[in-house]
Amino acid sequence: MQSSFVVAAVIARAVAVLAVGAVVAFGGRALADASGDPAAVKNEDGKYLDKEGNPTFKIGSDGTVDWYTYSGFRRYHSECHVCHGPDGEGSTYAPGLKNSLKTMSYGDFLAVVASGRKNVSTAQENVMPAFGDNPNVACYMDDIFVYLRARADDALGRGRPGKHEDKPESAKQQEDSCVGKS
Repeated sequence: MQSSFVVAAVIARAVAVLAVGAVVAFGGRALADASGDPAAVKNEDGKYLDKEGNPTFKIGSDGTVDWYTYSGFRRYHSECHVCHGPDGEGSTYAPGLKNSLKTMSYGDFLAVVASGRKNVSTAQENVMPAFGDNPNVACYMDDIFVYLRARADDALGRGRPGKHEDKPESAKQQEDSCVGKS
């Protein structure tokens, strides 16, 4: 029952983001992708957003990363690095997400992670499974996106960030709700 809720929430969020993108595109502008300006212009209780409202990273002059970038590092390395390589650099099995996020929109990222992807145009068929029903990924998609966005922008080097902001109370509440603790 809980995983059905997670899948529904992730798909609803991806559809909403893609719908906003369609409205923006029809208005004569393209939806900003991760290659757009990642500068944080808004802070919503420790979650940073760019000028288009997409999640983004914030790294202090002393190297301190925001909580969501740090969480994204942890989640990426627990679920994604096996195929996509350490630090988003890629492997012989799957592409480097560091490079993919230079052109991939936030909505496309959510859709691919939630629904998976099958690529048969290469000599070897690559299949990315859907993670929309995996709470270890689905509940942290924004975090993973933010981490990979920082890597794509070369704002964050390889390895575990040395310092990070404290986990905001809102992140604790969202996590508890998503994984069914509340």
